[in-house]
Amino acid sequence: MTLTLATLLPGIVLLVLGVLFLVGNSAIVTSLKALPRSRVATAVFFGGATLWFLWKIWTLSEADFGEYRKWLFVGFAGIAVGSFIYVPDFLAVRGLAALMLLAATPLLDAAYMEYTHPQRLWMVSAVFVGISLAIYLGAAPFRLRDFFGWLFSTSTRSRALGGFLTVYGLLLAAVAFTY
Repeated sequence: MTLTLATLLPGIVLLVLGVLFLVGNSAIVTSLKALPRSRVATAVFFGGATLWFLWKIWTLSEADFGEYRKWLFVGFAGIAVGSFIYVPDFLAVRGLAALMLLAATPLLDAAYMEYTHPQRLWMVSAVFVGISLAIYLGAAPFRLRDFFGWLFSTSTRSRALGGFLTVYGLLLAAVAFTY
C-alpha cells in the first residue's frame, strides 16, 4: 500500500463518519445507538474481522508457526463460531475493534521509515488513537453504548464530534496528495 492511499483511506473513513454525526437525523442516531447489539453489524464487522484474521493465520510463514497453521486456523475458527453462538452481546463492537487493529498494520507499514514526509504523522496519529480506542472498546465494549447515549443526549455534542471528524478527514485527504 502506498503512503498516499494509506493516508487517503482513513481520511475518507473519518470524513464519512463526521458527515454522519453532522447530519444526525433520527435514522442515523437510531442505527448508531443500536449498533453495539445489532445482529447485522455483528455479522458484518465480526464476520469480516474473523475472515481477515483467519486469512492471516492461513498465510503464516514457517518462521511464524506456519507449520501449525492448520491447527491454529481450526482453533480460531471454532472460537469465532462459538462467539457468534454463545456470546453475541456487543460482538459488533469487538468486531470493529478487531478490524481497526487488523487495518492498522498496513497503514502503519506504509508510513514506516518515511522520514522525508513528516506530514505522515497526521495519519499515524489518527491510527494510534484508533488502536487505543480499539483496545479499550475490545475490553469494555459496553462503553460504546454508554458513549452513544451520552453523545446523542444533546445535538451539540454529536455535531461537535462530527465537525471535528469531518475537518480531520478533510485534512488527511489533503495531506494524502502532498507526498
